[in-house]
Amino acid sequence: MQRRSVTSVLAAASLLLAAGCSSGGAPGPAGSLAASSAPPGASSPGGTPASPSVSAPPAKGSVKVVSTLATGLTSPWGVAALPGGDLLVSSRDTGKIFRVAADGGRTTELGTVSGVAPGGEGGLLGIAVAPSFGRSPQVYAYFTTESDNRIARLNYDAKKQPGSQLGAPDTVLKGIPKGQIHNGGRIAFGPDKMLYAGTGETGDTGLAQDRSSLGGKILRMTPDGEPVHGNPDAGSVVYSYGHRNVQGLAWDAEGRLWAAEFGQNTWDELNLIEPGKNYGWPEVEGKGRGDARFVDPVAQWKTADASPSGIAIAEGSVWMAGLRGERLWRIPLAGRQASAAPQAFLQGEYGRLRTVVAAQDGGLWLVTSNTDGRGEPKQGDDRILRLDVN
Repeated sequence: MQRRSVTSVLAAASLLLAAGCSSGGAPGPAGSLAASSAPPGASSPGGTPASPSVSAPPAKGSVKVVSTLATGLTSPWGVAALPGGDLLVSSRDTGKIFRVAADGGRTTELGTVSGVAPGGEGGLLGIAVAPSFGRSPQVYAYFTTESDNRIARLNYDAKKQPGSQLGAPDTVLKGIPKGQIHNGGRIAFGPDKMLYAGTGETGDTGLAQDRSSLGGKILRMTPDGEPVHGNPDAGSVVYSYGHRNVQGLAWDAEGRLWAAEFGQNTWDELNLIEPGKNYGWPEVEGKGRGDARFVDPVAQWKTADASPSGIAIAEGSVWMAGLRGERLWRIPLAGRQASAAPQAFLQGEYGRLRTVVAAQDGGLWLVTSNTDGRGEPKQGDDRILRLDVN
């Protein structure tokens, strides 16, 4: 299989990226809403027509922590569910991947991803389970090396001894810029069975608007790391641009892609992602103040209240984990817009929250992040919590 570098991926003509529309207006208060700028009925990122009218969930929801699945995890970052419901968890600072049984929480080390170079906000970050896992068990990982961030797939052989069940990483995409900060790292397979990745601009803000760079982007690729038909540029994996540090990716029931993104010191964002659109960084942070070149966020928060990480969609709402904000946000959706003001849960109860994943029964798995060097670990940290939500 051919491995792709940033040079080969972007060797085609410049991206034909359409400018996004802004809903205008000055930024609102923390947890405020902004209408989506795309026209009703536009095609969603997965190619599914967006429903022009969707019933909204209740304006106010509820969260109940029903159990603690696992404790004693070290710098957990990425989480992905296996077909049977068990969870795979990556450890940013150790480079290890673990399997956590959904029934009882038994934790098994699968192996260490070779080549991981942890440091700052880099290391072993997002993980994803291949859609073809039932036929060919493969796991994808996004990680920092000495030279770049990259995405690789690893064969998973559960018949081998624990600690040696993962094969050597087979790089499918390399050349994603790395830095001490803003390495992005979230990966997920969409409803179109293509692989999506959120990247950061590494603190070099100009990369976000540089269409020849993989930094500050959302990428869309085949499982082999190739550009996908329907991308803004047929020769590029770049799907959207103008991002500071994408940390969460999730799809709603209509196939629309949502993303959570770190702001700098004013506004964190929840964005509805469409191909070829410009999300503004570093020209704007939060709502675009009437600049039609940029897409406004659907919702925004003051950075002290969020610093968003992973997101999941359950019961018709986006659920967003907050690091600095130490809370779980609920954003109820009505089609392309938020239908009510964001609602916060668990504020300060479990410290920093890194990743949230939809469970098969409609609930959520929530992962804390207090052993990452920025939190204040309590006894039992880090942990995976099981939530019932409405």
